Amino acid sequence: MFKKVASDALGLSDLGSVIFPEDYDKTEADDYVMHEDGEKIYFLIKSKSDEYCFTNKAMIHLDGASATSKKRTLNRYNYYSKVVSNVALETAGTIDLDVEIKFNLGSAAFSVDVHKKFIAEVKDLYKTLLKMEEVTKDNQVYLDYSERSLELAAAAVNQSRSTEGSVSQEFNEINQAAFDWLKKQKEAYTMKDYGHIFKLFIDN
Repeated sequence: MFKKVASDALGLSDLGSVIFPEDYDKTEADDYVMHEDGEKIYFLIKSKSDEYCFTNKAMIHLDGASATSKKRTLNRYNYYSKVVSNVALETAGTIDLDVEIKFNLGSAAFSVDVHKKFIAEVKDLYKTLLKMEEVTKDNQVYLDYSERSLELAAAAVNQSRSTEGSVSQEFNEINQAAFDWLKKQKEAYTMKDYGHIFKLFIDN
């Protein structure tokens, strides 16, 4: 009940409004943030029908069928598995009331209309998403290099393998070493927490 009243108090319309930290607890999305696991909201856009909540770990989308419907569909897009791409910002023209920020999370495409009075805040979100896209691409390149390096190392070891001793023992040792090394590389180049990027462009 309180959150329904809060929605009206925030002056929301079909155009999105940027919600500031002091009002995060008046939104529905806040209920689905994993605060217990260190998840934190850094940016939140709300209209009468939708909420787009950007945390350090995921985007939480409360998708409303219409501004008059009470039904919401909750979708969570974890950045490590639904990477950010195709980030674009369409600024307002002379008579336009909105700016439009576009991006993909995995295969899901988003186009969010926000009232133009929030252009400064939306620009910060735009820069944040661009940086996330850049970091993700760089990490994928490094991970690809790591996997290729492992393949070359495995081939070299296979060619120089000793004919003495147990083949199965050598296989198990090499396999375990390769598994441990690749696991370490994936952990290093698969980012699950983008809090430092949000802090760089938004929480400053």
